[in-house]
Amino acid sequence: MAQVARLGEDIQYQGVMSFTASSGDNAPFWFTNNRFGLGTTKGESALFRLSVRRDAEADSLRKWRIGYGADMAALVNFDSPFILQQFYVDAQWKALRLSVGQKERPMALKNQKLSSGALTEGINARPIPQVRLELPHFWSIPGTRGWLALKAHVAYGAFTDNAWQREHVGDNGHRAANILYHSKAGFLRIGNTQKFPLSLTGGLEMSAQFGGEAWNVNRRPDDTSDFDDTYVKMGHGFRDFLDAFFMGGSDASDGAYSNVAGNQLGSWHLRLDYAGKGWSASAYAEHFFEDHSQLFWQYAWKDMLYGVEVNLPGNPFLSTIVYEHLGTKDQSGSIYHDGTANIPDQISATDNYYNHGTYTGWHHAGFAMGSPLLLSPIYSKNNIYFFHNRVVAHHVGLSGQPCKAVEWRLLYTHQKSWGTYDMPLLDPRKANYLLAEASYSPPQVPGLCVRASYGMNQGKLLGNSHGAMLTVAYSGWINSKKGGKK
Repeated sequence: MAQVARLGEDIQYQGVMSFTASSGDNAPFWFTNNRFGLGTTKGESALFRLSVRRDAEADSLRKWRIGYGADMAALVNFDSPFILQQFYVDAQWKALRLSVGQKERPMALKNQKLSSGALTEGINARPIPQVRLELPHFWSIPGTRGWLALKAHVAYGAFTDNAWQREHVGDNGHRAANILYHSKAGFLRIGNTQKFPLSLTGGLEMSAQFGGEAWNVNRRPDDTSDFDDTYVKMGHGFRDFLDAFFMGGSDASDGAYSNVAGNQLGSWHLRLDYAGKGWSASAYAEHFFEDHSQLFWQYAWKDMLYGVEVNLPGNPFLSTIVYEHLGTKDQSGSIYHDGTANIPDQISATDNYYNHGTYTGWHHAGFAMGSPLLLSPIYSKNNIYFFHNRVVAHHVGLSGQPCKAVEWRLLYTHQKSWGTYDMPLLDPRKANYLLAEASYSPPQVPGLCVRASYGMNQGKLLGNSHGAMLTVAYSGWINSKKGGKK
């Protein structure tokens, strides 16, 4: 009974109200994106959100740790008037955790507030309901004296955007339903900052869409079989779960040229950290791949996200600086050819990032699962397609805390798009996105935070717009035994 009673302790709650007003055809880019899907392209909107959670870390002194959370939002001028954003239970034994449900999860090896986003799984789309076995934090490998640490997970789940896809394209458009989800990752950290300031972290992250059914899929132009492209039903059996894990199998739409089953993609990560006295600096890179073509070194790794992060010592006005450069123009090259008797050479190029012939692409309810800079299908009308996946972008993120009650951050992104290989733009379209934000937490009212934001879009990609967002949040603790604070 004592163990059950502690589940009612150390519970955090939060209520949020947010109001947005802007001009132009689309709301400011950073008002919409990297908000776990709780954004809209519409110029005027409102959000009312209530959440409760108990972190598993509340049981940090115990071998068994239990966490849970529920998070719901009522929305005005969004695609849906109500969203159950999070609903999950975490059960952890020592370092190993089983997480069941849908939960907002941080990006791998990046600054959550200042980065432009991750390429495979970021913070842009709504969370996927899943069953996930993980080492959520870096676990020191026994016998290495703290010099080697591992972080990993494997998960299976399901997408929940059946209704959104059907409403977005209608019965005659390319859409999919009942899609299953798979994710796995492993990261190895080399270094012990207690003894040496330099550490290196690298790893592989992979995700997949499989199973489900699709309508009006993209048929191969050289397919002469009796394949029915108006409706395709994929498998949900044990073999299909194995194919998702091992990148095996093939799709019905592959015809005579089998590839792999489902939509397979992922990223290689590398990050170098230096921990100085009161300051730190990091450099990182992420390489994205679709299927096998750039998983290893079959083609040169030209498409990368490069980043630098610096945390300044004793400077409250400007405490953190992030710069990122994203390039996705290459995509293994501009030619795709399956080997034939006349031309036996295999050229697995034109990867067409985030798009897929059978599935509608790497998104959840219209928001890209990876980087929002490959503009999400929410910006397309009556079509679920990533029309701008060949891009080059420069991104800067700044933040500071001049005093205990005041915080600020600034995001600025300059982007060029060449469209896609299938639908190229002869002249690249440019865009600039800006977010300037200040938060005030009055010491007289613990738990209260008022945030004012200004956003801007400029250029031909999304048009010109200016907007303001006002957010009021109040958080606190229920039955805290840990001396909980905001």
